[in-house]
Amino acid sequence: MKQFILAVSLVCISLFAQAAELEQTIYGSGANRFALATGSPGELGLLKVLAEKFADTNNAQMVWVKAGTGQSLNLLRDRKVDMVMVHAPAQVDKAITDGWAKKKTLIGSNEFYIVGPKSDPAKIAAAASADDAYRRIAAAQSAFVSRGDNSGTHQKEMQIWKRSGIEPSGSWYIVTKDFMTASLKRANSEGAYFMSDSSTWIMEKNVAPDLMIHFRGDRFLVNTYHAIVAPPGATLGRDTAEKFIDFVASPVGQGIIAQYGRSNFGEGLYNDAAYAKQFD
Repeated sequence: MKQFILAVSLVCISLFAQAAELEQTIYGSGANRFALATGSPGELGLLKVLAEKFADTNNAQMVWVKAGTGQSLNLLRDRKVDMVMVHAPAQVDKAITDGWAKKKTLIGSNEFYIVGPKSDPAKIAAAASADDAYRRIAAAQSAFVSRGDNSGTHQKEMQIWKRSGIEPSGSWYIVTKDFMTASLKRANSEGAYFMSDSSTWIMEKNVAPDLMIHFRGDRFLVNTYHAIVAPPGATLGRDTAEKFIDFVASPVGQGIIAQYGRSNFGEGLYNDAAYAKQFD
């Protein structure tokens, strides 16, 4: 028995150590430990509220691994986390098809805004679509900040460039390899355009006082979030992670998502799954 407990402990330590090079935060103090990788829901505090509510009634402890969508999915595929929350539906579907993820669950949405200098040098406020806005930025060679990190935001950005028929390059195209808020700050300092998710903009726009929203409303810019979990037996915490997904999808979890940020900012940072379903 002692040898079994030791073996399980070593596997658990190894699981979390493999992602130790990434920033981690722990919520809750229960015995049922699980690891979740995601970006902005953690960065903006929504995950903390959900995790602490769940931990109270499930004797749980969440390890949040801060990672963009591409990195989060790699961590799940390599069994270094138990679950992810990401906004890349095609990649989620492929993970399910390939068999290294289960339980695709729509949890909510936000959207992307294209923000930029108040003078709007590329005149994207008059754009007919996100594609048109990007073509205008490239034609004017106005500074544009890209996360360049294979996150869901970066993937969406590259899809728009492809739809626009443009392969961005040159000194005007600035790649940060950083998260959303840091990239928004960089755009402000460079006087550049940037595609920010609406949640970050609502909560963090004070870090970019020289920028404003110039384009929004294209259906292609709607951003749906899904949760997926490792297959049964693949990781030690996956069963608790599956319970967490059920909690997030429940009326209590969905209520938290729909109301998050409303009291402080006058509007919610995310839409719930019922709203998001029309875009899924």
